[in-house]
This record gives sequence, structure tokens and C-alpha cells, in this order.
Amino acid sequence: MIITLLYDGLQCQCNLREPLDISLPISAIGPRAWYVQSPIITPVIDQQFRGSVALGGSVNFFDIHFNPHGHGTHTETMGHISSLPFPISEGLNSYHSIVRVISVNPELRGDDRIITYNSIKEQFDEFKGEAILIRTLPNDYSKKTRNYSDTNFPYFEKEVLLKMAEKGIVHFLTDLPSVDREHDEGLLQGHKAFWSNCSEERRFCTITEFVFVPDEIEDGDYLLNLQVASFDNDAAPSRPVLYRLMSS
Repeated sequence: MIITLLYDGLQCQCNLREPLDISLPISAIGPRAWYVQSPIITPVIDQQFRGSVALGGSVNFFDIHFNPHGHGTHTETMGHISSLPFPISEGLNSYHSIVRVISVNPELRGDDRIITYNSIKEQFDEFKGEAILIRTLPNDYSKKTRNYSDTNFPYFEKEVLLKMAEKGIVHFLTDLPSVDREHDEGLLQGHKAFWSNCSEERRFCTITEFVFVPDEIEDGDYLLNLQVASFDNDAAPSRPVLYRLMSS
């Protein structure tokens, strides 16, 4: 199925039958952070019911215990840092946008690895879409199963998120567990900058973390379909999907 769309004054096409799924599922071997244990997925069993076909039941009927911020790809709203409830079920009102994929080598500063504005400036400043996806380098498949807890993983300097807010970026995606430093004493400078300290005009903007963008997906512009489970919570599991743009 080929669709035609207008982007930056040019006609482009996408093949909707060639999706590029960049999500990581919630699973026992999936990535995790923030000191949570692996998700627990177990069948409901009592004296009259077995929620597992493999165990003799008529259907599979599993309980799942997980943390939306600590397990797999997830999308969060401004409610993540707000004292007022702002669930993802109400905080996402645009599902398709043009996204630019940018690969970045974090800058080493002492023990920290920081993604700076200067490292993305050239590709970022000329971009006219609504979403940015940052892929950190090196980019290996261990990201799909890594436990990031207590690793001081790379993070974004505040200016990166400030510039995104100023430019009107609606959706920001990263392969990291957070845009902020793992141990930052609760400052959350990146989150607060992106949502302009909970500004009303930024209330429908989102941050998606824990994606995985394989090397076969080159830097450049894509159509993004951001699919999010409808939870009454500030964050929920999500499935961002990319589609290559072709000149029409």
C-alpha cells in the first residue's frame, strides 16, 4: 500500500507494507533500568481455572507485572514530572509525524557521556518536521537485553531539550532509558526543559525511551507512526514504527 504525502513542499511516498519497527517488547530478557527486576508474566491459576493452554487450560490468561518506565519501549507525557495527573490516554493526540533519525557519539566528560547540542546542531537546525530520534553510538544488539541500572548511561545536556522545545518538536525519541542523568538528585533538567516546566502549550508533547534503531536504518527523515497503549498513567508501553520516504 503506497501513500503520498506532502512534506516541506515536496511530494513523498511511503510503502505502508514495509514498516520498520523500532520498539523493544516487554519480556523476561528485554532491557530494563531503574533497579527493577525483570517483568513477571504468569498464568492465573486457582482451584477451578488454569490460564495456560500448555498446562491444560482452555485459554491463555496471564497476569503481567511490569514498570512502564523500566521495561521496554515506552512513551511518557508531561504527567511524568507534573503534580497533576496527565495520563498518556489523554496526552497523545498526534500519531503520525515526520521524524529525523540522528546518530550521535556521546562526548566523554570525566565519568559521564553526554549528548551535546553541538553534536546534533547541523542536522537539527535545518529540520522542518515534528519529531527527532537520537540513536547513540556505538549501536550494538546488546541494547535489546541490557540492564542499565547503575551504569551511568549517556544522557542529554539541557540545551538539547531546550532547543527542541523552542523549535516546537512534538515527539522526542531515544534509545536510552532516560534523557537525564541516571543519578541527578531529582533535577530532571532535560525533562523539564522539553516540557518547558509543564507549560500548557507543551502538554501534548511526548518523550519515548528505550527504542532500538538497527544500523540498517540510515540517518535521515522518515514517516513516524507512534502507537501507544491507552493507559491511565503518565507512561505506557509503545510501538514506534518508521516508514522510508521516497520521492514521488
